[in-house]
Amino acid sequence: MYVDAQVWPFLIAISLLSMSPGVDTLLVIRNTARGGVRDGIVTSLAICCGLFVHAALSAMGISLILLKSAWAFDVLKLCGAAYLIWLGVNSLLAARRGQGLPVSAVTGAGQAVPVWLPLREGLLSNVLNPKTIVFYMAFLPQFIAPGDPALAKSLFLAGLHFVVANIWQIAIVLMVGSAGRWLASRAFARWLNGVTGGVLVALGTRLALEQRPV
Repeated sequence: MYVDAQVWPFLIAISLLSMSPGVDTLLVIRNTARGGVRDGIVTSLAICCGLFVHAALSAMGISLILLKSAWAFDVLKLCGAAYLIWLGVNSLLAARRGQGLPVSAVTGAGQAVPVWLPLREGLLSNVLNPKTIVFYMAFLPQFIAPGDPALAKSLFLAGLHFVVANIWQIAIVLMVGSAGRWLASRAFARWLNGVTGGVLVALGTRLALEQRPV
């Protein structure tokens, strides 16, 4: 009942959004390099699970409250910025140590990273991102007709976003995972961790300094 004429423009928009490089892409690449394909897939699934949180908050109006409350939005923004910077610093420290992809992840003989770590990192990076709150609050209502149940339709649209984003991100995971032998190289891993760490710190700093949308 939710597949109407509005679904196709939505699919095009979120497909373009999903393919745009950003924090999600960086985190998926970093975690795949750190722990192998499994970690990358778990990270992608966790990131996309956060979409349902934002869709529910948007439908219930909580996102609007956050946008209208300066202190609430600033607290969320600073938490998200701090988390991005923390992830970036961890990557920079890994680059300094010259940490490469574990041999077990390259060969598929096991995983050195506990599954809860990429799960937590992916979910929090999405849920604590105020830009996603702003996007869902401004974007989803355009695809919900007046007679539609807001919560159910929002979750349905988030489900479509979940599928599209995972297809793209898991494709990236598989491409990165196929370069496992390169990732096992300390030089390559140091370069990758250094670049992703620097970009994450820069994104977190920029987020912290951004003004609240009016």
